[in-house]
Amino acid sequence: MKEVVLITGANGMVARELSKKIDPEYTVRLLTRKKTKDNEYEWDISNRTIDDSAFENISHIIHLAGANISEKRWSDDRKKEIISSRIDSAKLILDTLKKKNIKLKSFISASATGIYGAYTSQKIFSEEDEKADDFLGKVVMLWEQAADEFLSQNVAERVVKVRTSIVLSEKDGALKKMATPVRLGIGSPIGTGKQYMPWIHLKDIIGIYEFALKNPQLKGAYNAASPQHTTNEQFTEKIAEVLHKPLFMPNVPAFVLKIIFGELSVALLEGSRVDSQKVQDAGYRFQFPDLRDSLEDLLKK
Repeated sequence: MKEVVLITGANGMVARELSKKIDPEYTVRLLTRKKTKDNEYEWDISNRTIDDSAFENISHIIHLAGANISEKRWSDDRKKEIISSRIDSAKLILDTLKKKNIKLKSFISASATGIYGAYTSQKIFSEEDEKADDFLGKVVMLWEQAADEFLSQNVAERVVKVRTSIVLSEKDGALKKMATPVRLGIGSPIGTGKQYMPWIHLKDIIGIYEFALKNPQLKGAYNAASPQHTTNEQFTEKIAEVLHKPLFMPNVPAFVLKIIFGELSVALLEGSRVDSQKVQDAGYRFQFPDLRDSLEDLLKK
């Protein structure tokens, strides 16, 4: 009999691809706000309602729910939504499991490399480094604390936190937004262009979640970022090379981004390097460790 895996954030790119990847070996269920398929179950975080039948015979939860950090300006209401979509959703699941007296084999939670903060430095951050005191650092710290509750309250045998960097996909996300102006001949780096952009190919983030699911020795936090460190300027240049487009526009000035995005602009203008050696030492092998290979795979489809 297949083990049951419940995935939250059903409408997200990672959840969709992960569910297809693991479906042959597991019974996959999805939590969503609006059910459209037989294996989907509804929940409403704000009203604290959830379809209890999603938890029958469950062994694992992969918690990917969370409002997109870079989708809208960080108003006070948006900040609350960013936090609530991560923390309150985890608490609703935790309380439901406790009520039903269910203990999971694993609770695997999305997290983010934003825990190290939005600033540029020469430091390469590993999982043991201090958490940042800015908005992103605080969000991810609260996110991970919510995940750790499953272990401390004995609701899961283990907890894994996948600190995700920028996920590259041809369908959605940062790469599509960056490649479009390059295709149109108006692409350029942003700010100084010297800020680092930790990144990971979609197939590798899916691979790491699958690896965490199948390997019970994995516990705690793991950085999910390519071992190749890349600045925004280098990233933009590689896109242009792969698309055979010239780059002649000046860098987008920082003040323009600050006007457009407000406080959110810091996430675009700053960034440091992130070390992924821990997940590699655990046995994961990156399918796409090189940026050019990744872009060739994604942009030439």
